[in-house]
Amino acid sequence: MAAGTDFVDAVAGFATGVVVLTVRDGRDDHGTTVTSFTSVSMEPPMVLAGLSSSSYLAEVLGRRDRWAATVLSSGQRALAGRFAAAGRPGARILLASERHHRGAVSDALVPENGLAALECETRQTIEAGDHTLFVAEVLTADYIARDRKPLIRVNRRYLGQ
Repeated sequence: MAAGTDFVDAVAGFATGVVVLTVRDGRDDHGTTVTSFTSVSMEPPMVLAGLSSSSYLAEVLGRRDRWAATVLSSGQRALAGRFAAAGRPGARILLASERHHRGAVSDALVPENGLAALECETRQTIEAGDHTLFVAEVLTADYIARDRKPLIRVNRRYLGQ
């Protein structure tokens, strides 16, 4: 078995897109930055998001099945950092200075100016070590902007622009 630090160093070299996942829980809005996000099926259209099982957002997604995933563009590095910060405030505060709207299907806050925003409904959860994997059907593409460059994370750094 790979030692913890060796494993982290090994997977840090894997380039990945950056996604902000948001969900509405009653009157509150929550969100986090995730780099463990991928498509898993074309028919039906499905994605997978991995979150630390001990995170509050994983707990919220355990009781709220609809959420939004925004694929960030290279100009949204600061937004990714805000949603990744420990002890961060709610999503409404984090998006106060950003253009955003509420998703029509998920009711989650959706940052604008990303590459794409997907509204999803969890179909299956899988416990995998210290993470929970949320497999979700994509109910709608809130928007798609093919003219923007993606925000990429590799070797613990954001690349883009």
